[in-house]
Amino acid sequence: MQDGAEIRAELRVGQNFTGSGYAYIPARTARFELVTPQATIPVESRMGDRPALHQAVPRPGLVVIVHETDDSILTYGDWETFAGFVAHKAFDRVPERHAARGLPRQGFRESYRRFAKSLVAVGHGRGSDRPVGLDTEIVALANPYTDDMTGGLPVQVLYQGQPRADAQLEVFDRPPGDDAQTRVTRLRTDATGRVTVPVRAGHEYLLDSVVLRDTGIDDPQAGPVWRSLWASLTFRIPAD
Repeated sequence: MQDGAEIRAELRVGQNFTGSGYAYIPARTARFELVTPQATIPVESRMGDRPALHQAVPRPGLVVIVHETDDSILTYGDWETFAGFVAHKAFDRVPERHAARGLPRQGFRESYRRFAKSLVAVGHGRGSDRPVGLDTEIVALANPYTDDMTGGLPVQVLYQGQPRADAQLEVFDRPPGDDAQTRVTRLRTDATGRVTVPVRAGHEYLLDSVVLRDTGIDDPQAGPVWRSLWASLTFRIPAD
């Protein structure tokens, strides 16, 4: 993007880099801002705006779009859906924890919240990502637009400001082209919450890491019994 250009971005929820775009609704948004090398700028969207973000950035550099949703609630009508989710996200001990708490296998609820970051280069694109205080987040430890990506992009996964050791990081790799098929791989962080993501020139990436914790509520009638926190990071590797 050129200096002073307007950043336009949609809020999307879906799978494998696909999903419908949503209009901006303040009641569903807990935090929405642009973190630039010089300052943190609140997003000035209005109710119903689509795309949800269309705002000029005054100076060049690496811009981090930060979006945190409000809580949403999901009700599990069957055990297989929940079991498939926890297996996919590598929460191996959750089924036995669920049983040990005396929870039913259907009709229970989960609350969830999303913490999204997106890296955008404006002008020269120089700058760096950094922790921005989200409950959970993925931090790029190099700049995908200006640094050498031959060895991959190192990232760190955080939860409540601390490294998440041995956490699953799901990588969605979309090549250029309208008919390109997204490739999905899974990596694990080391003891410091870090892992290096292999990347290719011209590809777009979505990184995803999920925290699942119990709510302290063991009565399904009293409220959600599980809470998931979804961290994501999106970026593009420039073409050669």
